[in-house]
Amino acid sequence: MEIKVLGTDKLLHKLEQMPEKLHNALWDSAFDIVQEADELAVRELQSSMQHSTGELSSSLKYEVMEDTDGKVVGRLWSDNPVATYRELGTGLVGEASPKNLPDGINPVYTQHPWFIPADLVDTDLNAVYGLPEITINHRKFYRTNGQPARQFMAPAIKTAGEDGPDVIKEHVQKELGELGK
Repeated sequence: MEIKVLGTDKLLHKLEQMPEKLHNALWDSAFDIVQEADELAVRELQSSMQHSTGELSSSLKYEVMEDTDGKVVGRLWSDNPVATYRELGTGLVGEASPKNLPDGINPVYTQHPWFIPADLVDTDLNAVYGLPEITINHRKFYRTNGQPARQFMAPAIKTAGEDGPDVIKEHVQKELGELGK
């Protein structure tokens, strides 16, 4: 006597589709998470900057890609150097300020004060940031020891990442649910 199991072809087809469905779920999850990180970072910048043109918040970029090991990863960054200065701080003040850095990131900070020519900036840095004014050879400068880290990307990435398991679960359920159709 022969027993025939019905539906095995359909089951095998669904099992063959499963890796692609899981990959799609991870891809979509990573995109949602990194997009959320971008929105949080922009919100933090816009709420914490009094003298802003919006240039820094509009410089943020994100992408989802596969790394060399085939893992799906999301990235958030800015090519604007001001983002680095704000995220890590500058000079002695930045070095001493608290910040959350990824493993292996060890910035090197300028260890002496520097001068900013007043005629090269469109803002009174003394009035806005309290930088002392110094006149050298009839030319006005602002003196600084740097600025503290005022992170906006690291906290945004951390917060968005904390929501990651729920976002992944939602996308996996959606993708696997499509197999049942």
